[in-house]
Amino acid sequence: MLSLIERFDRYLDIERNYSAHTRQAYGRDLREFAAFLGEQGGVERLQGLDNLQLRRYLALLHKRNQRSTIARKLSSLRSFFRFLVREGVLKTNPAEGLATPKRNSYLPKTLSADEAHNLMERGHRGDLLGLRDRAIVELLYSSGLRVSELTGLDVADLDLREGLVRVLGKGRKERIVPVGRKALTALQDYLSARGSAADQSPLFLNARNGRLTPRSIQRHLKTRLLKAGILKDISPHALRHTFATHLLDGGADLRSIQELLGHASLSTTQKYTQVSVDQLMAVYDRAHPRSRKK
Repeated sequence: MLSLIERFDRYLDIERNYSAHTRQAYGRDLREFAAFLGEQGGVERLQGLDNLQLRRYLALLHKRNQRSTIARKLSSLRSFFRFLVREGVLKTNPAEGLATPKRNSYLPKTLSADEAHNLMERGHRGDLLGLRDRAIVELLYSSGLRVSELTGLDVADLDLREGLVRVLGKGRKERIVPVGRKALTALQDYLSARGSAADQSPLFLNARNGRLTPRSIQRHLKTRLLKAGILKDISPHALRHTFATHLLDGGADLRSIQELLGHASLSTTQKYTQVSVDQLMAVYDRAHPRSRKK
């Protein structure tokens, strides 16, 4: 089964353009399932899988995992089995009839407008790496990019004159996203300090002139948050959430935000409406003399 998992990983990488982080999560889930099947977990065992065996596996997962984790593991299995059907290894997807556990609802973490301003404006270093880090946070907040999309950018993907960036998202779907004025200035400062660069070279370089990794960006962001006096546990993805929430608060419609974020489904974008409603009710409770809370 492990050889099939490796084939699936290559498929996710080459044909679906999944990030390394996502592929690692799929791999962990599938190797855990392979361990459940045991030494007899080869092709023949996979071909003999039925709904009952998968239910036993889910029952085992329920003993030590949250519902959101179980839902993700089941999604990994469904995708893996769909791949095997496509490759002719299986005739049908044995996980197709299984119900996905209802996930615990959560609201994405975001920064307030003041916190976002402080993050962009405070604690800057004037050297090349400092200019780079400022350009990164400005671009993440200005354009709502996934961190994997940002690390994949080349110099040629950025059009400073038109204020646009070309992004290769999930499933190798390309989209064009506007870049705000402040982000353009930060990018120009960084590129000027960096000097001439070939169009196909990475837009953001590490200290050894290699392409930055998502983990490095996460680490640098934590440092910038502390310098800005922000104690929230904010990830690069939270800047994407902040981008969408602030657009919605400013009057943008969901369809436009969906296009900017590169969401395949509008339902994925709709979670930001709940964030805005919560913020609206908090303002109401603080300001209205007959509010719900005293």
